[in-house]
Amino acid sequence: MTAPSPLPCVDHLVVLAPDLPTGVAWCERTLGITPTAGGEHPLMGTHNRIFNVSSPAHPRAYLEIIAINKGATPAIPTGARRWFDMDDAALQQQVEQHGPQLIHWVASVPDVADRCAALAALDIERGPILTASRPTPNGLLQWQITVRDDGLRLMAGCLPTLIQWGAAHPCDSLPASGVQLLQLTLQHPQAATLQAACAAIGIGTGVTITPGDAPRLTAQLVTPRGPVAITSFTPET
Repeated sequence: MTAPSPLPCVDHLVVLAPDLPTGVAWCERTLGITPTAGGEHPLMGTHNRIFNVSSPAHPRAYLEIIAINKGATPAIPTGARRWFDMDDAALQQQVEQHGPQLIHWVASVPDVADRCAALAALDIERGPILTASRPTPNGLLQWQITVRDDGLRLMAGCLPTLIQWGAAHPCDSLPASGVQLLQLTLQHPQAATLQAACAAIGIGTGVTITPGDAPRLTAQLVTPRGPVAITSFTPET
């Protein structure tokens, strides 16, 4: 069993797919594995597939392939939007046109309210803290997560959503997948602001922040197909 992490760390990578079968096919084609774990999020009307990508650099991390569950009605209030910009029409069009892509990352913290306050001191509003859960064969997963009413990821996905897990973490029951996360690189025109925000969250090693003309997330992975880099999509200008 994986012990709870006392320090802020990369919790998981978020890959958005137009639907789960397309996401699973992308994973098989790109990373050489078939994700089998996952479930539904009644609060948001979404569902996912997940697999362990833990490594020495990221000892409690997984990758999430997520999609809107078209057969479900979200429990969030009318007018609120799903997490991770999943209701954004431009982002939906990107994944429809180009296929599943890395859009975001989530940071695990032991004290989500305190970390939100630290971001607020930098004039960054990470959003309300919601309580969510998902049934699994090993019991109920429960967590607290920051989700803005407008659903925005912030800084084009480079600034993480914050999560605080309950008694169990997905990696506790996820076997090694053959895929490991080596490095997460965040490129952004406002690199100094992003660096200050990550410092306020408490994120240290394992994440590299660089300046760039356009926002981009890049995850370096070891896979059964060899080294693979997955990146966010940057629209052509």
